[in-house]
Amino acid sequence: MTALRWLDRPGEQGVTWGVPWPRGAVERDAPFALTDADGREVAVQSWVTATWPDGSVKWSAHAIGAQPSAAEYRLEPGREPATPPTPVTVTREDGVLTVGTGVVTWTIEESGGTLARSISRGSREIARDVRLISLRQHEPTPDEGSPVAREQSTGVVEQVTVEQDGPVRAVVRLEGRHGDWLPFTVRLYFYAGAEDVRIMHTFVWDGDPERDFLAGLGLRADVVMRDELHDRHVRLAGDQGFLTEAVRGLTGLRLDPGESVRRAQVAGLPCGEIDPEVGNRLHLIPAWNDHTLDQSSADGFTLRKRTAEGHAWVTIPSGTRSAGYGYAGGVTGGLGFGLRDFWRLHPTRLDIRNAATDLATATVWLWSPSAPAMDLRFYHDGMGQDTFAEQLEGLEITYEDYEPGFGDAHGVARTHELTLRALDATPSSADLAAYAAAMNEPGLLAASPERVREAGVFGVWELPDRSTPAHARIEGRLDFLFDLYVREREQRRWYGFWDYGDIMHTYDPDRHTWRYDIGGYAWDNSELSPDLWLWLQYLRTGRADVFRFAESMTRHTGEVDVYHLGRWKGLGSRHNVQHWGCSCKQLRISNAAYRRFYYYLTADERTGDLMDELSVPEETFTIIDPLRKVRQDVYTPDPAALSVGLGTDWGSLAAAWLTRWERYGDERARDRLLGTMADIGALPQGFLTGEARLNLASGRFDTSTDKISVSHLSSLFGLPEICAELIALDLGIPGFERAWLDYCRLYLATPEQQEAEVGRRLSGISLIQAHSRLTAYAAARTGDAGLAAWAWRKFTFDEGDQLNKNQLQRQEHWELTLVDGPEVLSPLREASFVSTNGAAQYGLAAIHNLALIGKHLAER
Repeated sequence: MTALRWLDRPGEQGVTWGVPWPRGAVERDAPFALTDADGREVAVQSWVTATWPDGSVKWSAHAIGAQPSAAEYRLEPGREPATPPTPVTVTREDGVLTVGTGVVTWTIEESGGTLARSISRGSREIARDVRLISLRQHEPTPDEGSPVAREQSTGVVEQVTVEQDGPVRAVVRLEGRHGDWLPFTVRLYFYAGAEDVRIMHTFVWDGDPERDFLAGLGLRADVVMRDELHDRHVRLAGDQGFLTEAVRGLTGLRLDPGESVRRAQVAGLPCGEIDPEVGNRLHLIPAWNDHTLDQSSADGFTLRKRTAEGHAWVTIPSGTRSAGYGYAGGVTGGLGFGLRDFWRLHPTRLDIRNAATDLATATVWLWSPSAPAMDLRFYHDGMGQDTFAEQLEGLEITYEDYEPGFGDAHGVARTHELTLRALDATPSSADLAAYAAAMNEPGLLAASPERVREAGVFGVWELPDRSTPAHARIEGRLDFLFDLYVREREQRRWYGFWDYGDIMHTYDPDRHTWRYDIGGYAWDNSELSPDLWLWLQYLRTGRADVFRFAESMTRHTGEVDVYHLGRWKGLGSRHNVQHWGCSCKQLRISNAAYRRFYYYLTADERTGDLMDELSVPEETFTIIDPLRKVRQDVYTPDPAALSVGLGTDWGSLAAAWLTRWERYGDERARDRLLGTMADIGALPQGFLTGEARLNLASGRFDTSTDKISVSHLSSLFGLPEICAELIALDLGIPGFERAWLDYCRLYLATPEQQEAEVGRRLSGISLIQAHSRLTAYAAARTGDAGLAAWAWRKFTFDEGDQLNKNQLQRQEHWELTLVDGPEVLSPLREASFVSTNGAAQYGLAAIHNLALIGKHLAER
């Protein structure tokens, strides 16, 4: 039995979550039952998302419907679940899907220009023609001069798939295109008893950056308006509270309609009998037909309304950060709508049009048409870097791996979460606030860190430990670093449509800013695996704030930093001023290891899609030669075999193969994983070989190579985590563990020991503190106290680093410093170690898995 608690806030309109199980504890076909803290049965729908090598359940997923939430639940395998009193139903007839939750019914056509033809609550139609719209320009928005012509398109659905059909949860996937571009995938999530439907929208940008400029992208629905104009209401979320308007307002008039009327209208209730002095003059009170809330930045939104097209807009008092939720309708019902992370994903907009007619229109703009059109052209002209030699020179000065034609956004994606709620009355202010909060921080049930650790998933990690001064210091610094990045995201405004979820790579202490405009020092794009740091820290602590930060990073790095179609499909882009700007396209960025945490904890289908794109990662790897600029030989890509680095490359391949095997039982993925593990063990120098030749047909390495080649980056993109997980699986490949432990022992060994064991001293040794965890791992596996002491010494003092001196290690006290002066935009809180070290990312990489070290090292 597993106890479950809410991550941060309860979810009352349906929730899906994941639970890990120890190896052999739960059979593959076992049912699951759920009870609340008082022992009452709760209807639950369950399915398996991963299995252990013996076929037992490793991760299960579960869903409950809309209901009052309990503080705690108990999940029990092996017992039949309760069924919901009002199950989700999915019927298909004559090309039409009808999905009912027991409260609302959606009618979905299997092709055409709508996501839903109609939304009803009971016998009353609330909304119709839910559709996607886009605006395109063929030139950028000018700074001055005449406006540019725009083309409007409606998304056309080409395929509809029912992925789940109840009884608690139903999922419908719709795929299509916006005319001749912008392929999209939309998932609709229905829960038993819910009035709210969650919408996951993903689009892939496939335009020509020189002639295609996205000027607007939105979700639109028509709302049936039945009530009198004074009983129709508009609600738009501000930073605190909601704009509370009636289409025809009865407050503030020269004549008083009556206190009860005024109070009722503000509360969204039927106005009832109006004083004739006012009632006879209703036709002289303006009817406000159109409303707009425009979030142009992370710091401000504007509100305006008008009586009709062709008349001036009237400005409404505005604010800073809208919660991104709205309502259009009347006292007999209407539509709630919203976008999660609305202000964080700016420029965004909420529109209500034609509220004074029989059919209003509500639009949630993912890209506001008020903003300049999206411009995805490369940010510079190449500066003459036409040859590999010139590009390598550029790399030396700006750390930017430029190559003509490679800074292309064609194939990157973005996912947004929206909601539509069919309501039977105008909601109260308290209800509106609750709807907005539930949208922005959706409820999630989670097992405790202790329970997750007990299950033995995700390799080697330990719970927080402050039992000694050294352990407490490590935990304190982990907390400091997380808090720093939360603060930096807010202070530096790391928000926006393409940017939210990422962090910056390196700081510029002279300008007191991150190097946002300098080549490879700008957006991080998973460099040195902050994704893993955050997810491991969440597993250890169970902290909701860590989860939410990691969630936004997974959404960003999996979508924006990776190509989902085109010539680089399946590969990601190295760090750059633009997320897609670097010519280095690699599996280390699209790495399945970065997505697995979120997928298993939430059962999120879109994240599953991202890992499915890596179903044959070795074939993706052949798209581009990563060493083309530095090769001294005359190598040309071989369609039958390729050279694979045993660090960042094989680590990414192994993560994809392992995930494919445990999710689907894929024998091909299993055989390639186990085969290459055995081959690494058979190489004369094991992991120290650096790279090996992979036969694409057999999925096996050539084991005859006998050389040594070491890179300081090999173990900083998930390799230690995936190796630890594979070894813990005990797959019967002893040579693999031996090869990995040799690498862990020797990387930071003394030159004399290296020479004695492999015949030469290793070169390129760097990032000492980061690699001390490898030494610690070897010490823990072998029980070697001397090696543990050596690991601790390397962790606390970085002598011998050939490439990087980490002043962060030597600084006893970490603190924040206020920088205020004419050289900065405004007073800034910066970490003192950032300005002295100049590369906070290296410090981050050094300690992102300190739990692995702190548990096993000998204390000093």
